[in-house]
Amino acid sequence: MTDWRSIFGHDEPYDEQVDGIETAVDTARDGGYTVIEGACGTGKTMIALTAGIDLVRDPDTDYERVFVLTSVKQQLRQFEADLETINANLPDEAAPVSGLTLVGKADVCPYNREDAAGIDDGNVYDRCETLRDRTRDLTGEGGDTTAGSLVDQARSQQIGLADSGARGGGATFLRTADEPTPYPPDLPEYSDGGPIDASTEYCPFYAQYLEDLPEEGSDGDAAEAVPYDFTEAGMITPEDLVARSAAHGTCPHSVMGAVLGHVEIVLGNYYHAFDPRTTGSFTGALLDDSTFVVCDEAHMLEPRVRDLVSDGIADSTLRDAETELSRVIQPVKFEREGRDAQGGSKTADADLVRAELNDSDVSYDELERTLEFVQDLRVELDRRITAYLDRNYRGWESDLTDLRDEEIPLRDPAVPAEDELSEWAREAGYGDADWVRAEAVGAVVERILNEAEDEDRTRAAPAVGRLLGEWYRRGHTDYFRELELERTWDDTEPADSWRRAYNARMALHNCVPSDAIGERLATFGSGILMSATLEPMDAFTEVTGLQYIAREEDRPVVERRYGLHFPDENRESFAVAAPKFTYDNRGRPGDQNPTRTQYIDAITNVGELPGNVLVGMPSYAEADWIAGVLEDRLEKPVLLDAASDDETTQSLKREFFEGDGKVLVTSLRGTLTEGVDYSGDRLAAAVVCGVPIVNTSSPRTKAVRRAYDDEFGDGFTYALTIPAVRKARQAIGRVIRSPDDVGVRVLLDERYARDSWDSVRPYLPDDGEFQPVSPDMLGLGLDRFRDRLETKP
Repeated sequence: MTDWRSIFGHDEPYDEQVDGIETAVDTARDGGYTVIEGACGTGKTMIALTAGIDLVRDPDTDYERVFVLTSVKQQLRQFEADLETINANLPDEAAPVSGLTLVGKADVCPYNREDAAGIDDGNVYDRCETLRDRTRDLTGEGGDTTAGSLVDQARSQQIGLADSGARGGGATFLRTADEPTPYPPDLPEYSDGGPIDASTEYCPFYAQYLEDLPEEGSDGDAAEAVPYDFTEAGMITPEDLVARSAAHGTCPHSVMGAVLGHVEIVLGNYYHAFDPRTTGSFTGALLDDSTFVVCDEAHMLEPRVRDLVSDGIADSTLRDAETELSRVIQPVKFEREGRDAQGGSKTADADLVRAELNDSDVSYDELERTLEFVQDLRVELDRRITAYLDRNYRGWESDLTDLRDEEIPLRDPAVPAEDELSEWAREAGYGDADWVRAEAVGAVVERILNEAEDEDRTRAAPAVGRLLGEWYRRGHTDYFRELELERTWDDTEPADSWRRAYNARMALHNCVPSDAIGERLATFGSGILMSATLEPMDAFTEVTGLQYIAREEDRPVVERRYGLHFPDENRESFAVAAPKFTYDNRGRPGDQNPTRTQYIDAITNVGELPGNVLVGMPSYAEADWIAGVLEDRLEKPVLLDAASDDETTQSLKREFFEGDGKVLVTSLRGTLTEGVDYSGDRLAAAVVCGVPIVNTSSPRTKAVRRAYDDEFGDGFTYALTIPAVRKARQAIGRVIRSPDDVGVRVLLDERYARDSWDSVRPYLPDDGEFQPVSPDMLGLGLDRFRDRLETKP
């Protein structure tokens, strides 16, 4: 056995870290999972990395890598930092631990990063595939040239720019990640000596990658194309990856894929392990028993995976699939009718369509049948959406700006039964084969269009076919079907059409993702699931499929709980027995009533504490209300977090941290209450108002609750209450982050303070940290805490 202490990145581990590492290693040797709830400061990232690296480097195990998954970008940075700490403190004779952070093409494509060559976030994926395909076509078997020749042409075009007198007029080299590349800012164009045009554009970075690959048929590995020794490079962040690759002139994303299976630590997000399309195209090789998986922020595993294993298609995607099917059908149809196929279609000729159909099990009649199905489906969606708006928004056509996001359930959410769209299809004459065969039809349409057209792009027909197949195959208890209407604006649609105001979507929601989670976890050799907020453990292991792993596969699942081990005198924690902050008690934001008055007084008391104060509300509307009230009551600045883009949120966070004390008001469903580091003097207090249970009137929520009733026996507790308490605990957990942090934590709602039929107190840590107090005693408790700190030696 290896000595994990030689890997551990600090001089002395905490007692909790010793127990956590040794438990994880022992459990992993038996193929099991360790579940850790550890308060901030436990050092969970170091526990996971140390245990994983120890297993990977132990010659007596079959583990080859550690695969870290998290839902929060800041936690990825923490793993990167801890791995760098480990490498900095390894024994002199030990090789550095190699690591890689996975990101998408948009983050590493040199052209996209620099807004060059007409490539941006909106088109980078389609443009990348097109340029890669063209580069391969030019250099593959029967191609016009070689990868090396393409690289030389790109470099020579750069030299031509430099020699043309542009040398002093600005950089002619594309630069990214503070490194010059060997290529011009615009895409190079292949020339065989004749005229060139945009159809000959190719990617020189990908050409260099192809040039560096070992010869086909050799025993070489794609990793040989990596232009640096990644086994000695330690932790490679995305910025490092781009800088090293771009300086060599090779494709960063391709290098990432080449390195993926060879490094000891892979850092990613839940997409990389649970999204079917991502695992199918990129990370599938990591999903086996040679991988030790780490699920960080594991309280988010269930909701994140629910989204990933659900599916849906937009009305616009159905429209595009209809167009694609028509373009494939038209040449054969026109030929049969004796008309000129090119008169109505710019796509494939009839011979190509017939050839592709002959190579598949799809018939021409199935193409036509699927087109009819998609056309009729769009008509039916339009009818249903129009009828819904007529019922709920009388005269809606005259003011489309007054419409809100909506859900249109296709069955009673509380009664599992066949959905209305499936019933409509059957009555319209569409049978089982029409649903199931749509997937094969979509794949053939994609192949024909990609063969016929110069520019490849993401096709709609495969996505539509996949969704229709899943719609037919999935059950009606665990899956819920509805139409979703999302507010947007499209001036190209008629002024009285709902399509001008809405994106409509056929949605297939996986209500109970425990099977999907458990089945995927079972493919790994073992792992750790960890968070500061997992209690109650029995509920967590049920909804994440770990109980299945323990019962059906006889693999151990071991639980560990580590509370705060920082000085008690540095913190005060209150559960305030204010009236329940429910709609029945509080009314709408701005209403004047005794409940709101008590909350205003309590929040004001906390807000008056010296330093920064975080206020978490159940919704952005409630956050807006209390921010306005606090601006009139407090002398310190009040900042309001609204639902916005990441850049705006980051700017607000920086403003909060800078200068003297402020109050930051946000929604408990926002991004500022989880995964954000408020250590040191960044946060003096946090107050959570109410229990942030999601909207229980939502059809989707009702369906999830019913499905959880059937699966676990108590849908309200499992699907709504426990996740809400975890949200509250995450927000409160921002205050105390280190032994030197001092602060106050306040849970404001009698459900946190008293035992009752709807009490959530049983789901708080059982260490008695949150002492129940009445609203009129909160101020006294805060004063005593301040006095204690002032008299502290």
